Amino acid sequence: MHDPIEAFNKHWRLALERSPLKQKSAVCVSTIGRNGFPNSRFVDLKEADERGLVFCTYLNSAKGQDLSENARAGLTVWWDHIGIQARFQGNCEQISDEEANEHWKSRSRDAQLTTSTFCQSEPLADPSSLYATLEGARQQHAGKEVERPQTWGGFRLVPVFVELLEFREDRLHIRTCYSLEGEEWTVGFLQP
Repeated sequence: MHDPIEAFNKHWRLALERSPLKQKSAVCVSTIGRNGFPNSRFVDLKEADERGLVFCTYLNSAKGQDLSENARAGLTVWWDHIGIQARFQGNCEQISDEEANEHWKSRSRDAQLTTSTFCQSEPLADPSSLYATLEGARQQHAGKEVERPQTWGGFRLVPVFVELLEFREDRLHIRTCYSLEGEEWTVGFLQP
């Protein structure tokens, strides 16, 4: 298969069907901070198509700031339950407001309220205040739609390199690598 996204999506569908996890679409996104060190965290993968892989976040969060200063990022998936690891390297671009609005609508109401009420990664004096603040937001928005804050959106990682690793019991893992050259993917293999 010469299309890494098509191959990835085949594995992703199987991983979703068989996943024992609550967060079935969790992926690890790694950015580069101002200090030159990688910052890795898990996010919810929203979609993967020929344009790239989409995840959403606070645009003013540490990851949003990292990506605004250095668009290069990595995305890693580990699906032990189907024996697959996927690694992506690429450049991130912000998704459109229309796309962000669609992803916003797919979120649970509590996720929308939390996002519109709190500032991710900002200092917090007292964790017990979170519940009262969220309850206040619930009352304030009772019977109303929760609008997407302009500080929340998404990024699309446009891959330039992909590795799909299929684990084998005999340790002879199949490592298929895809490198983007111009507009074409070249396919190669790595030893286990």
